[in-house]
Amino acid sequence: MSTTTKRETSYRLQQTIAKALIVVVLTAGAVIVLVPLYWMFSRSLMPLGQYYEIPPVWIPRPLTLEAYTSMWDMYPWPRFVANTLQIAFLAILGNLLSSTCVAYGFTYFRAPGRNTLFFVLLSTTMLPGVVTMVPLFVLFRQLKWIDTYLPLIVPAWFGSAFHIFLLRQFFQTLPPDLFEAARIDGCSEFGILARIVLPLSGPALAAISILQFQWRWNEFMGPLIYLNSFKKYPVSLALYTLRGEPQGSTPTQLMAGGTLMTIPVLILFVIFQRYFIQGVQFTGIKG
Repeated sequence: MSTTTKRETSYRLQQTIAKALIVVVLTAGAVIVLVPLYWMFSRSLMPLGQYYEIPPVWIPRPLTLEAYTSMWDMYPWPRFVANTLQIAFLAILGNLLSSTCVAYGFTYFRAPGRNTLFFVLLSTTMLPGVVTMVPLFVLFRQLKWIDTYLPLIVPAWFGSAFHIFLLRQFFQTLPPDLFEAARIDGCSEFGILARIVLPLSGPALAAISILQFQWRWNEFMGPLIYLNSFKKYPVSLALYTLRGEPQGSTPTQLMAGGTLMTIPVLILFVIFQRYFIQGVQFTGIKG
C-alpha cells in the first residue's frame, strides 16, 4: 500500500470517527432534552394512582385523558389562551416595527456617536430584570396601568436591544448596491426599508418572532406583578394558580397543563424551523 493510499485511509478513518462522535454527542443532547418532555407527557396520560408507583412507570397503562378533561373543566382555558395570544401578538408586532427601524438606522445612517449609542444600547442587555422591576412597577402604577395589559405590551413597542443587534447583524449582510440604486431612483429611506430590506429579511424577522412568541407565551413574572383580575390571566399564571385551588389539583393535572403550554411553541418551531435556523445563522455572518 502506497504512502498516499495510507494517508487517504487514515484521513477517512479520522472523518468517520469525528462524525461518529458528533452523532453520539447530538444524540446524548437530544435524549437530555426529550426525556423530561416525555416524562411530563406520559405522566399527564396515566391514572393518578399509577403516578406514585415505585419504580416509576414509563409507559402509562391504561392511557387516560382524565387529567386533561378535569383540568379543562376547572378553569376557562380558552379565555386564558386568548389573553396570552393577545399579549403575544401585540408585543411581537410592536417589537418587529420598532426593532427593525432602529436596526436599519444603526446600520445605514452615518451620524456622530452612532457606535457609542449602539454600545450603550447593547449594555442594557447586561442589566438583570430584577434591577428594573421596582422602578417599572412604580412608573406603571403612576400611569394607572396596573391590572391592564399595557405594561406587558407597550415596552415592546420601544424595541429590544438583543433583537436590534440581531437585525443589525443581518442587515449588514445585505448588498449595499441595492440601496444605492434605490436612492438614485429617488426612493426614500422608508421606501427602501419597506420595499427592499423587509422582503429580504424574512428569516431574521421569523427568528425574532419565534423568540418573542416563546418568551411571551411562557412569561410569568410580568403578569404576576401587573395583573390582579383572574379573568385577565395568561396561561402561565393560570397554570400557577391551579396549584392553589381549594378543591386541590393533582400532579397529573399539572403535567397536563405543562404539556398544553409546551405544544404551541413546539408546533410553531416545527413549522418555521427553516426560517428560524436561517435567521440565526445569517445574523452571525458579519460583525
